[in-house]
Amino acid sequence: MRRLLLVTAAASLAAIGVASSQDATMSFFVTSVGSGKGADLGGLAGADAHCGSLAEAAGISGKTWCAYLSTSDTDARDRIGKGPWFNAKGVKIADDVASLHSDANAITKQTALDEKGEMVNGRGDKPNRHDVLTGSKPDGTKIADQTCGDWTLSGAEGAAMTGHHDRTGLDDSAAAKSWNSSHASRGGCSQDALRSTGGDGLFYCFAVN
Repeated sequence: MRRLLLVTAAASLAAIGVASSQDATMSFFVTSVGSGKGADLGGLAGADAHCGSLAEAAGISGKTWCAYLSTSDTDARDRIGKGPWFNAKGVKIADDVASLHSDANAITKQTALDEKGEMVNGRGDKPNRHDVLTGSKPDGTKIADQTCGDWTLSGAEGAAMTGHHDRTGLDDSAAAKSWNSSHASRGGCSQDALRSTGGDGLFYCFAVN
């Protein structure tokens, strides 16, 4: 009985240690799930809350999370703090905003992990989920009329610019390999429309502190 208690206590301490390690380092992830309503995320406030909720459920607390999303009056690059940012495995994604929006960033399918430290399906997987909502140009600034009504639409109207978290597309063009500005959604802002081009309403989350 005594040995069982000691083993249980050791396991608990190990779990706490893992959580503490994540809490100290993780500052970037791809959402494991979207809102379930296509690109209707409840606006920026709803998207930010979704980031925070997922992080909390994964054992990450004490951080302020913001979605990497542009709107008609906001640039995604201005929402995410100064960096550096690390994924759930402690791998550095970028040092700062400038390096994040350059070839120096380390975003790949292997590093653009979700909040649980798991890889997100990309091109070639079933289902493909590599289209990540951003509403942004390659430099992280907004694209007019490609934010699905500032993340409030979920029907046949509107469009959302997406990036490829796996840096892979139909060809070798810069757009196909872009993590934040590859192509717009087709057929609107619904969940089905996003899925039709290889998405699932996922987006990037960054800790700003």
